[in-house]
Formats: sequence, structure tokens, C-alpha cells
Amino acid sequence: MQLVDIGINLTHETYDRDREAVVRRALAAGVTRMVVTGASLESSHAAIALSRALPAVLRATAGVHPHHAVNLDQPALAELRELAAQPEVVAVGECGLDYHRNFSPPEVQRRAFHLQLELATQLGKPVFLHQRDAHADFVAILREHLPRLRRGVAHCFTGTRDELLECLDLGLHVGITGWICDERRGAHLKALVGLVPPGRLMIETDGPYLLPRDLKPKPASRRNEPAYLGHIAAVVAAHRGESTALLADHTSATAMGFFDLK
Repeated sequence: MQLVDIGINLTHETYDRDREAVVRRALAAGVTRMVVTGASLESSHAAIALSRALPAVLRATAGVHPHHAVNLDQPALAELRELAAQPEVVAVGECGLDYHRNFSPPEVQRRAFHLQLELATQLGKPVFLHQRDAHADFVAILREHLPRLRRGVAHCFTGTRDELLECLDLGLHVGITGWICDERRGAHLKALVGLVPPGRLMIETDGPYLLPRDLKPKPASRRNEPAYLGHIAAVVAAHRGESTALLADHTSATAMGFFDLK
């Protein structure tokens, strides 16, 4: 059984002491490919560097998360364009809207989102999308760009049934994380994952965040890592009424095609 983690923040400082061991544990657990998330210019640079060091295993995204949208001025956009054009970069993003904390003002987030969707269109690359508490604006902006966009994935989907159906109607792929394992916040996803057809579903850890709460035995650290993707796959498969092996097969094939992984 082989798995693809489409969203791992492997440049995060919590991996600095044992990053190579994290990759080894992932490979031992059947996670054969990982897409390293770029959420700022700094982390995009680092994600590309990691991908160049381990080209058989890693690829990168390059983008500016809505939290950092205030930093996406014209010089930064020019730098992002250069980064996103690199062959190791398989998607533009993480980009989108996050009104939960508004670390950047909403109007600034919307501008940065438009700019990155346009960049993805120009480069002919998919988009790796983030949305929290901003669904209506997120969809409205996407609709403006969809005719020209290659494809997009709603990374770490945590929304409602109606929001999921709207994402699917837009043609988006859907990424599911260990949020589904959180009995406090994510239990509703168990009834929704079966609505995503094969070919549109992918799985991810979003490590070091979102450690599955139902892991047994519980890790000594609260840090999530790709080696736990198999657990997420098993939970998602159970609530889709299919075997973990089948889920691994179709989500991995989808990820390989979506990101043009070789």
C-alpha cells in the first residue's frame, strides 16, 4: 500500500532536529510521495530546497497564505512568480482566504488571492487552496478565475455539506486531514467523505498541525507527521465503506495525476 501526503509543512521549525528521520518514518509507513507546503516566500524557498535534496520523494508548492497576504507587494509577487515557475513546484499556494483570525485585512487577502490565482493561470499550474470562515467570498473569487485555471484542491476541507457540494460543483478536488479524527470539531466529516467521488479525493496530514486525536497509542509529542497518514486513510476509508487499500490506491493515483508527480 502506497500513500501520497499532499500537504505537509515539512519546513516547519518543529522538524528541524529530525527532518530526515521524519521522512524515513514516512517511507517506512508507506508514504512514498509528499508535497511540501509553501505558505510564505521563506517557506516556499525552503520547500523547493527540500524537494531538490530529495527529488524522488518530495515536491513543493509555492504561495502566500492569507495570514501573510499583507506581505504580497509587487516585489514579493515577482519573487513568488520566479519560485512558482521552478520545476519542483507542482502547485501555486497555499493561497486563499482566512477570516477566522484576519491576520491580514480581508480586502488585502482577497487581492492576494486574485493575484495568486492569476499567477497559477499564467504558469499553467494547479492551485493549493485554503479557506476558513470565508466560503462565500472564496467561491465568488474562484468563479472569476475557474475558466482559466488548470485545477484546484480545497486543502484541509473542514466545512459543511453544502460547502462541500459547492466545491465539487466548482470542479475542485478535496483534501481530507486528521480533522476527521477529532470528535470535538471534525465528526461531521465522517458523513461527508463518501460524497467525494474517486478521482476527486486526496488525503494529507497538514503536519505538524492536526495530529489525529484518536491515534493509539498516543504519541508523546503533539506534533503530527506523514507517518500517521495511514491512520487517516483508514478512518476515511471506513466512513466511505471501502477498504483502506482501495482508498490508498485511488487517492494516490489522484494525487499523482493532480500534481503531475512522476
